[in-house]
Formats: sequence, C-alpha cells, structure tokens
Amino acid sequence: MAAKPAETTPGSNDSSSSSSSMADVYKGELTPLQRHVAFFDRNKDGIIYPSETYQGFRAIGAGVPLSAFSSVFINGLLGPKTVPENEKAPGFKLPIYVKNIQKGKHGSDSGVYDANGRFVPEKFEEIFKKHAHTRPDALTGKELKELLKANREPNDFKGWLGGFTEWKVLYSLCKDEKGFLHKDTVRAVYDGSLFEKLEHERKSKESTKKK
Repeated sequence: MAAKPAETTPGSNDSSSSSSSMADVYKGELTPLQRHVAFFDRNKDGIIYPSETYQGFRAIGAGVPLSAFSSVFINGLLGPKTVPENEKAPGFKLPIYVKNIQKGKHGSDSGVYDANGRFVPEKFEEIFKKHAHTRPDALTGKELKELLKANREPNDFKGWLGGFTEWKVLYSLCKDEKGFLHKDTVRAVYDGSLFEKLEHERKSKESTKKK
C-alpha cells in the first residue's frame, strides 16, 4: 500500500521559496550597487539580515561596537524600503533584499549610484574635483566633512545621518597613516571589491600572527 503523501499547510514553504527566488539575483549580472552590498549576504540567499551585516563588518576589521551599531542602523534604515511589494517582511528581522537595494538609496548622497543602482563615473570624479584640495587623488578628514555638508538636502535628516555614517566608517577603516582616504579605495567601495580585499587582508594578518 502506497504511503499517503504528507499534507502541507498552506504557506508552510513560503519562507524557503521566497529565499530561493531572492537568491536568483545572483544568476544574472549584478548592478554596482548590488555588488556593493552582496558581500554582506554571507550565505548568498539574496537576503541580508542584521546578523550577516554584523558578520560582514567584523570580517573587514570593524570592532564589536561599530559592527553591532552598523547592523541595526543599516538594516533598519534600508531594509523596509527593499521589501518586495508582494511580500510582508518578518517582524523585527529587518532584512535587506539585494534584488531591490536600489530602493534603499537615501537622499543627501553623492549621486555616484543612479536610481537603478548603476555607477555614474562623472559623479564619482566630481567628488575629488570639488573636494580634494590637498591632493587630487585623496580626501582628508576635513575635506570629507566638506563633501558631506555639500551633499545635504534640506530637512533630509535620515539622509544626512546615512551619508555621515557610511563615509565616517569608510574613513575610519581605510584612511592611511597620514589621514588620507585614497581615490582608488573609494572607487573600490562603489564597485564592491573593497570589502573582499579587506577581509582577505585581515585573514592574512591573522594567519601571520599564528605562525
């Protein structure tokens, strides 16, 4: 006698099927903005939870307090904007959907990513033409403040805070011994390659210490 197929409760597979469909983003070519955030999708299921953001920040050398703050702040700011229209986000889990990351773009930014998450070379060059006064290929802490102030849009407090946090974290992690944030480093942030490089460097240092 054949075994009776197990009954399934409606919606019981919603989570797995949703996760699977979200992971489809990696089957095609990612936009620069998607590549920028994909590093933090540690299991590559197309969804970034705060725990993964935390793991990503720790992987690039950020301390526990900064990693914890960033995981809550970034997911809280971007997550709700990226939830697909036909889905309901899990309560308090603050997922960021890689496929829709362009919807999470905040105001008061540099404009280097357009509305579709594509890289805009002219806007990138503009950062250094306008604000790199000390040397043409790097920004000082003071010049970074000038950039942030120039990007501010009226009454866009979330955008101000988002831009300030992103740039300050980048500056603290990547400035050189003289306090310069180099142009090629900033470019690597936008194309998504910097985070993998930082993780590789951190692992190399750790392995060297163990020897």
